[in-house]
Amino acid sequence: MLAALPIDDVLPQLVAAVRDRRVAVLVAPPGAGKTTRVPGALRDAGVVTGEIVVLQPRRLAARLAATRVASERRVELGGEVGYEVRFDRKVSAATQIRFVTEGVLTRRLLSDPELRGVGCVIIDEFHERHLDGDLALALVARLRERRPELALVVMSATLDAEPVAAYLGDAAPAPDGAPAPIIRSEGRVFPVTVEHLDQPDDRHLGKQIAGAVRRIAQANLDGDVLVFLPGAGEIRRATEDLADVAATFDLAVLPLHGDLTVDEQDRAVKPAKQRKVILSTNVAETSVTIDGVVCVIDSGLARIARHSPWSGLPSLQIEPVSRASCAQRAGRAGRTRPGRVVRLYTKHDHDTRRAFEVPEIGRTDLAGAALELHGAGLAGLGALRWYEAPPAVAAAAAEELLARLGAIADGTITALGRRMLRFPVHPRLGRIVCEAEGRGVAKEACVIAALVGARELRLERRGPQGAAKISAPSDLIEDLDALLDARSHHLRADRLRRDGLDIATAHTVDKTAKQLERIARDERPAPASDEDVDRELQIAILSGFPDRVGKRRSPRSADIVFAGGGSGTLAASSAVVDAELMVAVDVAETGARGAASRVQIRRASAIEASWLLDLYLDRIEERDELVWNAQKNRVERIVQMTYDGLAIDEQRDVEGARRAGRPAAELLARQAIAAGIEKFVDRDELAQWRARVTLVAKVAPNSGLVAPTDDHLAEVIGRACEGAISFEELRKSSLLALLDAGLGEHRALVDRLAPTHLGLPRRRRVEIHYELDQPPWIASRMQDFFGLARAPAVGDGRVPLVLHLLAPNQRPVQVTQDLPGFWVKHYPGLRKQLMRRYPKHAWPEDPTALIDGER
Repeated sequence: MLAALPIDDVLPQLVAAVRDRRVAVLVAPPGAGKTTRVPGALRDAGVVTGEIVVLQPRRLAARLAATRVASERRVELGGEVGYEVRFDRKVSAATQIRFVTEGVLTRRLLSDPELRGVGCVIIDEFHERHLDGDLALALVARLRERRPELALVVMSATLDAEPVAAYLGDAAPAPDGAPAPIIRSEGRVFPVTVEHLDQPDDRHLGKQIAGAVRRIAQANLDGDVLVFLPGAGEIRRATEDLADVAATFDLAVLPLHGDLTVDEQDRAVKPAKQRKVILSTNVAETSVTIDGVVCVIDSGLARIARHSPWSGLPSLQIEPVSRASCAQRAGRAGRTRPGRVVRLYTKHDHDTRRAFEVPEIGRTDLAGAALELHGAGLAGLGALRWYEAPPAVAAAAAEELLARLGAIADGTITALGRRMLRFPVHPRLGRIVCEAEGRGVAKEACVIAALVGARELRLERRGPQGAAKISAPSDLIEDLDALLDARSHHLRADRLRRDGLDIATAHTVDKTAKQLERIARDERPAPASDEDVDRELQIAILSGFPDRVGKRRSPRSADIVFAGGGSGTLAASSAVVDAELMVAVDVAETGARGAASRVQIRRASAIEASWLLDLYLDRIEERDELVWNAQKNRVERIVQMTYDGLAIDEQRDVEGARRAGRPAAELLARQAIAAGIEKFVDRDELAQWRARVTLVAKVAPNSGLVAPTDDHLAEVIGRACEGAISFEELRKSSLLALLDAGLGEHRALVDRLAPTHLGLPRRRRVEIHYELDQPPWIASRMQDFFGLARAPAVGDGRVPLVLHLLAPNQRPVQVTQDLPGFWVKHYPGLRKQLMRRYPKHAWPEDPTALIDGER
């Protein structure tokens, strides 16, 4: 006789809903028993004909749920009840209840759109809103238009049920237009005491957990403790920190996460005589129920699935979980009796968190889903009626990437795209392996694909201070060599530690690579030498990242310019220190909050320009043009080959620019005009010439002379640039003489009406100063003007000069245009002062009389 569970009370309602409407939404709290009891109830009631497929968000949950259901139904696992997850399955022809991960069902739907032999699909824990879950829901809803007898049940603990019920109702409309039935199980909730920190704890997370477990153990702990941590790395460190507490209170510290072996997972889940402290990732948050847990310690953190906007590859980032997840975790403490929850964060922290996680469809890369839909003959992401449609920008980016990878053409999947679908990895990685198959290096490429999707293998290269100790053409091939060497020593922990490799990452990569190797097939023999193998692998890596090609700004510079625009910095953790061209495989965006982010390339792989020609000739352009070398201030002819706008080969020819003739002169002229004509002539001489010509144009308006404009000056520069290619040559061309010559017949008129010098009674030549919009002026000693009754003038006497009369020490005494008035009004008084100050100089009473004396 099975133990009663809260879900049992509503199973008749669910059976009726499935019988009558073929769709239903079930909401039940954690531990109510929905995962283990619903599939059997539907089968036993006879309302489903065919196999019942139950979707689980995680591999561990699928296996444990199948094991639990098989045990309850007293059948062997793999018989009536089985499971199928990525690279692992335990099913048979007799299997009628099959627990699968979401991706497995998606692939089955795409390979067998009719789901032959399946009578019901149950999507469990839908509130987690994984992309594969949304895709499965949309595909099954679409299938029900052709197979209305196919039952569909959506289950969750914290779901907003009404929108889902409306969606299912639209997919299977009732005669009265009603949404799908909603069945709710209130569960059996025991009181749970929730404790928060008074203030944030800055200690290492493992130390915080050890302290919390010690306090709980001292309070007469009479059951097991479930601790939620972000990931396997934090679990390992917490295990070390708990060693003393475990020894003191006789506690068994057991890890629980998806990368453990089946036996290790079972030890954490199954009852034991010794009290357990189970260190778990969020796999224990839903689906997995662990009997005996009386206390939950919640770090409030998880590794949340994100994706790199750079590569589209998935990544797990440690982030605070939502309030819904906090509630899910707390519910694990009150399943069978009153419980206690210790949250390692403050109540204010909890209350200010987001209510739910953002669905993956709104924050993850969609290229994989789009390729799968194309593989099923659908027109991409837009062909489905989604519960929540993907962002248009993300959907367009997915299609563009698939086209770049050669997986689709004109909106239809290609033969290469179908080959890529064989591999349950991101399309970029599938493209790498497919390319490698054709080059005889598939096995090695499978390892590289696994490495790209994992954390950095070498511990020395991790973190902000990470640095490579060697130089190599490819970070991925360096890691490949390290892993292959580790394999030859059976991945022994001591050997991995000696080589500075992360143990968990090495095992994860090895496992994934072997799974891919079972699918891959070389299409030709392996290359003969290691150098040839590396070359073929580098080309394969390029095929997965054709849109991430970069080039150094200068030899050995860390600054990288990318094809298509943008730039980044090669991190010290990359060993690719010499290659000029490369693909950026692993990139992080850095920068303070609110500041512009910077692209940092953590892993790269060198390429050669000839490979781009071989693989992507359609994206290659040749340019033969004149360019301006800003550093050398000259015109150069450049013959350039570009890939998506990035120069991958370039030759510069200076004399070729000279042979170009007029186009080179025009480019030089544009640069010279932009720089300003003052760079090529004396600034004062140019201003003087321009003011003289402007003055003559004003005083002789009928002469036809026009005051020089900027356009006129530009024309002169253009003539001066003929035959020249550099600023240096332009400076030697005497632009002022060209300006003068450009006056033509007006040159003599300018010299006559606006002379550059004039003579005074006691001085042969005095320079006349001209300024725009100011009267011309001269400056000389007062004695030089003795003998003049009137001020000198230019412009045929129409423009009197301003006279700067200087004392013998060259300091101004008077500035005037009225020389007769000065002689009469001011000179007599000044004469007395000057005679006392300069007695050796002659100071006549009548300054208009020319006198002999010193000059």
